[in-house]
Amino acid sequence: MAVKVLVVDDDVFVRAGLRMVLASDQELDLVAEAGDGAEAVARCRDLRPDVVLMDLQMPVLDGVAATRQIAALDDAPAVLILTTFHLDSYVLDALEAGARGYLLKETAPRELTRAIHVLAGGESVFSAPVTERLVQQLGRGADDPVALTARERLAALTDRERAVAEAVADGLSNAAIAASLFLGEATVKTHVSRVLTKTGSSNRVQIALLVYQARS
Repeated sequence: MAVKVLVVDDDVFVRAGLRMVLASDQELDLVAEAGDGAEAVARCRDLRPDVVLMDLQMPVLDGVAATRQIAALDDAPAVLILTTFHLDSYVLDALEAGARGYLLKETAPRELTRAIHVLAGGESVFSAPVTERLVQQLGRGADDPVALTARERLAALTDRERAVAEAVADGLSNAAIAASLFLGEATVKTHVSRVLTKTGSSNRVQIALLVYQARS
């Protein structure tokens, strides 16, 4: 079955461009468009898309607040943030709100469609170096409460689980983690699941954020 996609952006020209990109992949189905976050939440409730392409700065309800509400839905779709800026603090807020990844709006069409399929398959899409720079840009020091809290949450992990969490933060797939740590891929999936549970994270990107915050 085709992956159902909802496009959310207040710029009609951006939505038109994304419409063309999605039309280039027969396995993607654009089920609806929304011009603000409130409309996006309503469309998600009614249409149950698999993936939401979400802008950040919009009227009525911004992308961060909309992502938080969408992530709280039963069988919530994967939210992929599309941002204009390489270093936009709103991206971090959206990832903490439950988005499963982000890409720049100038991303090549083929890379965007690939990312949609990756998210629909349960994985995450993010740039490890850019995410780390985003965290560092906030200027949090070693004694910052956010860094201390991150270290406390990661302290619940075993050494092997911590190694897996670090690999996730480096942007490695389960297969790559398995190869680097000499584990079976099924074992890696089990470790990732335990890391999510123990740290209270909802997805791999939030694991990465925790690791970066703990390194501050």
